[in-house]
Amino acid sequence: MSGLFITFEGIDGVGKSTQANLLQEYLTNLGHQIVRTLEPGGTELGHEIRQLLLHRKGEVAPRAEALLYAADRAHHVATKIRPALAAGQFVISDRYFDSSVAYQGAGRALSMKEVRDISLWAVDGLLPNLTVLLDLDAASARARRDTTGQEPDRLEREKIEFFEATRNAFLQLAEAEPDRFFVVDANQTVDSMQVQIRARVNHLLG
Repeated sequence: MSGLFITFEGIDGVGKSTQANLLQEYLTNLGHQIVRTLEPGGTELGHEIRQLLLHRKGEVAPRAEALLYAADRAHHVATKIRPALAAGQFVISDRYFDSSVAYQGAGRALSMKEVRDISLWAVDGLLPNLTVLLDLDAASARARRDTTGQEPDRLEREKIEFFEATRNAFLQLAEAEPDRFFVVDANQTVDSMQVQIRARVNHLLG
């Protein structure tokens, strides 16, 4: 079987990593080889860029931020994602370019189209087979993040309005590409969400 590319999207605090980990476990048990990755930071270079983007003190200009994410993604796709797919492996990524379109395009009030165009150029047109969007209002997502006890990064410290704009942008993207996106209500239990995600993936696998 050829490789399969699945991404998880949504604002911070909706449970992307948890659901991606559960799906990885499920598909591994079915006998598939899984490459689990994330953005930014899925490669050694990407980790350095992640430090600049999320943990550097001080502001990063919105356009510079968008370009740094695009640089991370270009390297990530060229050195990790495409080789895995070519080898017939399944790639599960916590975030992909839809995050840039939503966060920088809407949250930072840049042009969503321009950010998407830059991102598509960076990845040489590579689209996921499936994008799982975990949807939750910004206040509930922040309340979940606050329970982790972890120090928030530069993006996580943004105001509620930033995350609401980002959430709405994600929903716009999903509406524009219903065949690629699968929207899951993140107010549900972890198990309930995973059941729905596995059903959608099984449908994709045929």
